[in-house]
Amino acid sequence: MKSKQAGITLISFLLIAIVAGFFAFMAMKLVPAYTEFMGVQKAMGEMSSESVEGKSPEQIRRDVLKKMSYQYVGDDTVQPGDITIGKGDQSLQLQVAYDKDIPFIYNIDFLIHFEKSVPIQGNIASPN
Repeated sequence: MKSKQAGITLISFLLIAIVAGFFAFMAMKLVPAYTEFMGVQKAMGEMSSESVEGKSPEQIRRDVLKKMSYQYVGDDTVQPGDITIGKGDQSLQLQVAYDKDIPFIYNIDFLIHFEKSVPIQGNIASPN
């Protein structure tokens, strides 16, 4: 009786390991940016449940940045200019939009655009 071997060769195994390692390295670079964005979303959710009655847009930006720092969002990630307050369909909208540049390999970078908007309650003070 002849026995037949089954399985992969060493070269096939190395090829599969290289491809899996490449995607694992890519995930190690990208996952922190997405977890940071989850912190941004959580801070914005907290702001949408609070009233901003009588606050100036600058005070609202400071409050959002403070809440983001509690969520471990880096100071270099979201700048005050990335936070806008404007009129939405039904109420005021708080919007955060920023880009994250992540170095990958040699001269290859990932550029990820994050954007989120939530309704806020209350009326903001007029700028002086």
